[in-house]
Amino acid sequence: MRHRQLIAVTAALAAGALTLTACGSRDGGSSAGDGGNTTVVIGVDAPLTGDLSALGLGIKNSADLAAKQANEKKYVKGVTFKIQALDDQAQASSGQQNATKLTADKDVLGVVGPLNSSVSESMQKVFDDAKLAQISPANTSPSLTQGPKWAEGQKVRTYKSYFRTATTDAIQGPFAAQYLFNKAGKKKVFIIDDKKTYGAGLAGTFKGEFTKLGGAVAGEGHIDPESKDFSAIVTQVKSSGADVVYYGGEYPAAGPLSKQIKASGANIPLVGGDGIYDKKFVELAGDAATGDFSTSVGAPVESLPSAKEFVANYTKAGYKDPFAAYGGYSYDSAWAVIEAVKKVVDANNGKLPSDARAKVLEAVQGVSFDGVTGKVSFDEFGDATNKQLTVYKVDGGEWKSVESGTYGG
Repeated sequence: MRHRQLIAVTAALAAGALTLTACGSRDGGSSAGDGGNTTVVIGVDAPLTGDLSALGLGIKNSADLAAKQANEKKYVKGVTFKIQALDDQAQASSGQQNATKLTADKDVLGVVGPLNSSVSESMQKVFDDAKLAQISPANTSPSLTQGPKWAEGQKVRTYKSYFRTATTDAIQGPFAAQYLFNKAGKKKVFIIDDKKTYGAGLAGTFKGEFTKLGGAVAGEGHIDPESKDFSAIVTQVKSSGADVVYYGGEYPAAGPLSKQIKASGANIPLVGGDGIYDKKFVELAGDAATGDFSTSVGAPVESLPSAKEFVANYTKAGYKDPFAAYGGYSYDSAWAVIEAVKKVVDANNGKLPSDARAKVLEAVQGVSFDGVTGKVSFDEFGDATNKQLTVYKVDGGEWKSVESGTYGG
């Protein structure tokens, strides 16, 4: 979105996205020239191309659906919402560049994304300096909200502009450990991670809980997710005597890793977090995926009564890509921005104030509404108050939910 005379509104029907060349801007919004309407842009940052695009496109489309629904309902009188989606390719450098682009556009009053915690690390200060609210539907690294020493009990919120609708790995890792040890009967684990912020952090929280429960660590190792040849670590896994592998990372590497572990003769399940919970994992692993587990944030969207309308509207909108693991959370993230804008506009006689960004940021902290994924609100760190998680297992070529609940640590 750029600040210039409005010349066209294009409905990109195939992608379900709306793009707008924006008009003469003032602080906090742009006058669209049709009845005094103000255009508010919700930025979206996600991997729209590359290995993780299956998740990123679901994020983009779901945020777009929220904007469309708000416009159809005329939810904020005098305001038209648009999205501007930028591709970070799951790279921190691209994410930082995108953050700079979004903050430069005064029409942008909130941002949904990104997918990756490592990308978010590069964006947080840029958004915070601009007082621009950022809400991730997918980041799970605890340090993003609670600081680098959160595990030592020193929780400090570094960036007040950052929020998330997904729960954190401080809960997800231990939740998986409790399920595997107490319910699945797994007592000896080989732990692997990809050395990235998300993967290493998740593996660390899993290990802490698994060993506390009495589980043994048969071995540990790291992989380069770009390699796809994991024979060295697979050999270690096979000789370790482990009855399960826990992998901290994402599906592009997890799928081939699972396949190679099974091919070696080690007939043990691979388990991961929300980063592997996607149909692409099953496609990459093939038959070897059967019996593998993952955890993911929240309850299965399709099972929630609150999500029925979202699923129906997403289908009706004709998006060619599925909403995937984070669609419901992306919709709720965008809607949190919409709720905040409404609160600011209502408090200012039906118009956006000159300091709209700062006011919207302040309003996001206090939002509370019933969303697609359940109750949406944020605690003092900007973390989601909804702590629910689900265990999934591959059965018949599909991820099927096994158990939902909250971590009882």
